[in-house]
Amino acid sequence: MKIATWNINSVRLREPLALRFLREHAPDVLALQEIKCTNDQFPAKGFAKAGYVHQAVSGQKANHGVAVVSRLPIKDFKIDAFCRESHCRHLRVLFENGLELNDFYVPAGGDIPDPALNPKFDHKLDFLARLEKEFKKRKDGKVAPVVLLGDLNVAPLENDVWSHKQMLRVVSHTPVETKLLAAAYAAYDWADVTRTLVPPDKKIYSWWSYRAADWEASDRGRRLDHIWVSPALRGQIRSQQIVKKMRGWEKCSDHVPVIAEIDFP
Repeated sequence: MKIATWNINSVRLREPLALRFLREHAPDVLALQEIKCTNDQFPAKGFAKAGYVHQAVSGQKANHGVAVVSRLPIKDFKIDAFCRESHCRHLRVLFENGLELNDFYVPAGGDIPDPALNPKFDHKLDFLARLEKEFKKRKDGKVAPVVLLGDLNVAPLENDVWSHKQMLRVVSHTPVETKLLAAAYAAYDWADVTRTLVPPDKKIYSWWSYRAADWEASDRGRRLDHIWVSPALRGQIRSQQIVKKMRGWEKCSDHVPVIAEIDFP
């Protein structure tokens, strides 16, 4: 089973890029974040024509929003009241083959890493804390086939950013964020697909700022996009890929897709 996640940063604007990605990489499932449209505005017909007829969408006018398009049948999906601000940031999808997929778009958190001064950062910390509580209360961690993926907006490890020392005071790599994400990771004994196959001493990123004059030359990236699997799937991980070349596509998102292949069912 080939699963991909991508913060598309407007699905209507980048539908042609998404369809090109699907043609070139042919995942069974594509989870999207920051779709920036309401459910009725989602380009469902385009994805269905490409073979992704099974869809789950939680959209929101102008901002946020998550969606899953699939070639595999979806049994059910749930839009959880997960975000305290009532943003559309989470979809729980159950496939007919028994796999559960959780698509998350964690708040970015603004620019000031102080919850007292920055309500957006306070919101982000609250969201990450809720993420831990959600899976800590579940008792099926060792047996349930569950995938958690999306734009988690945290680069947790030293080599998930271009400069650990310089990024410690920058939102997405501050100690309070990485600590909260680590707690959420431990709560369900997740396995990080990328870091299972890519050693922690190797730098690897999935996001490069639009602000860089030459993103590729400077290569000041961050690994903000993740795919985690539950213990039941830990031994089933077969491959991972971060599609860096897509950052160079015309009018691309500042994020690129992350792909995982697992043996399931």
